[in-house]
Amino acid sequence: MIGRLRGRILSKQPPFLLLEVSGVGYEIEAPMSTFYVLPSDDTEVTLHTHLSVREDAHVLYGFAREADRTLFRALLKISGVGGKMALGVLSGMTAEEFGQAVQAGDLAGLTRLPGVGKKTAERLVVEMRDKLDKIGIQAMAGSPAPPGWVPAGADQDAVSALVVLGYRPPEASRMVSKVFQEGMDTEAIIRAALQGTVK
Repeated sequence: MIGRLRGRILSKQPPFLLLEVSGVGYEIEAPMSTFYVLPSDDTEVTLHTHLSVREDAHVLYGFAREADRTLFRALLKISGVGGKMALGVLSGMTAEEFGQAVQAGDLAGLTRLPGVGKKTAERLVVEMRDKLDKIGIQAMAGSPAPPGWVPAGADQDAVSALVVLGYRPPEASRMVSKVFQEGMDTEAIIRAALQGTVK
């Protein structure tokens, strides 16, 4: 099991990033909550990781905070929730907002997350309510996005990332077009688009 990696970010294209560790490039999937706090320059970062081994692939997930990985792992234990949906949850809400939604039984708020239908939202509320204290979710607050680089086609990169998170292409395009302004980087566009749908 790969539990933690420290290295240099070679590329960021949400939800994927490439991390170089001692000459080896690790392709990692990460939620937007992690992208928001990653540095935009070539500095070294440490990511808490979770390795998912399936018949068809080995997928490495990375998180800026250990608490985010803990929530991710707790979500994976719920029937019907896979890695893609768990990433969508951590991208669409801060852990604190997720905890509040679960405690309040806010099914409407949870069903706005990509891939979460009414039955899954009900399951999240029932199964996660008793686990919140155990995983320390109340202490997990989101962090603001740092200013970042502006790649060419940031709006298209944002649409692609939203599709990977579970939104249909036309819906992702609408979400991005509502919030996009010249000069925004990919992460800022995705964050604004997700906040526009979740709140």
